[in-house]
Amino acid sequence: MSNGKAVKKTAKNSEGNMKGKAVTKAEPTAVAQAAVKSKGTPAVQKPKSLIIKLDELVPFEDHPYKVIDNDSMDELTESIREHGILNPLIVRPVEGVENSYEIISGHRRYHAAQRLGLKKVPCTVHFVDRDTATVMMVDSNCQRTELLPSEKAWAYKMKMDAMSRQGKRTDLTYRPVVDKLEDKRAGEIIGESFGESERTVQRYIRLTNLVPELLQFVDDGKIGMRPAVELSYLSEEGQRDIVDIIDDHNGEVFPSHAQARRIRDQFKNGEVTYEQIAAIMNEQKPNQVEKVKVPADELRTRIGKDMTDEEFIDYLYKAIEHYKDFLKQQRNKNREQGAR
Repeated sequence: MSNGKAVKKTAKNSEGNMKGKAVTKAEPTAVAQAAVKSKGTPAVQKPKSLIIKLDELVPFEDHPYKVIDNDSMDELTESIREHGILNPLIVRPVEGVENSYEIISGHRRYHAAQRLGLKKVPCTVHFVDRDTATVMMVDSNCQRTELLPSEKAWAYKMKMDAMSRQGKRTDLTYRPVVDKLEDKRAGEIIGESFGESERTVQRYIRLTNLVPELLQFVDDGKIGMRPAVELSYLSEEGQRDIVDIIDDHNGEVFPSHAQARRIRDQFKNGEVTYEQIAAIMNEQKPNQVEKVKVPADELRTRIGKDMTDEEFIDYLYKAIEHYKDFLKQQRNKNREQGAR
């Protein structure tokens, strides 16, 4: 994965993950200094492959992707134990700090290496600034299918902000992902990268305006995407009221899209109160109305197959009313008998 000159070196077996594999090592001074053209203009330094100590690596600041100890992590850990790290971590030197590298891609591999007690891991060092690193970090995870809504939301926002700053800069000595944003909007470019529409990208980014508790409900599937977007326009106090109402109902009452829209509309017309939000959320939702399914074909065999749909429905209503009258007569009859 390296375009720079390198010297092959076989790592010691004690390093665990590099057992029996050829790796490359570069001059320390080459890592610390960028290449300079003959005229003195800064040039892009090519990526370099290095074996880096684990304690010299730091996670990407505000990294949006969650690293969880679950079955998937256990499988990755066992794979690295058996085969080593096959894909090097992507890192960049931390500005102003010697022998420190920020992870751009490979946080799960880094965590697995920590679990295994490895001392060093293979890395590809890219000499890029933070905006470029942010775009690289988000794009490196674009193929993952199990991303949570919160992960997409913060990743899209980080890339949007980085791309917007890149489009405004004129002092770049490297080629940014987008030279300028006149031809395409950043949301459109991000959507193309992830196979989603620009509007969907914008909706995900809106989720970053939610308080953490509401965003967690979205991740848990308890609040849908559309109502979550509506709630994102409320003030923090309004959102906290919704969290309190949900807690007051033991996590069994959540706003529907229609309810969230009404809450947002009231907020636009002035501060919405806890009592107003509670009244809206306590209303019965259409999907909470009890429904009974009865096979229509079976009913038609008892009533008559030649009826039209209107006649069939009218017959059912009349049958129900007739049966209610019958039950009422039976109750009255039983009372009269009991009074004798």
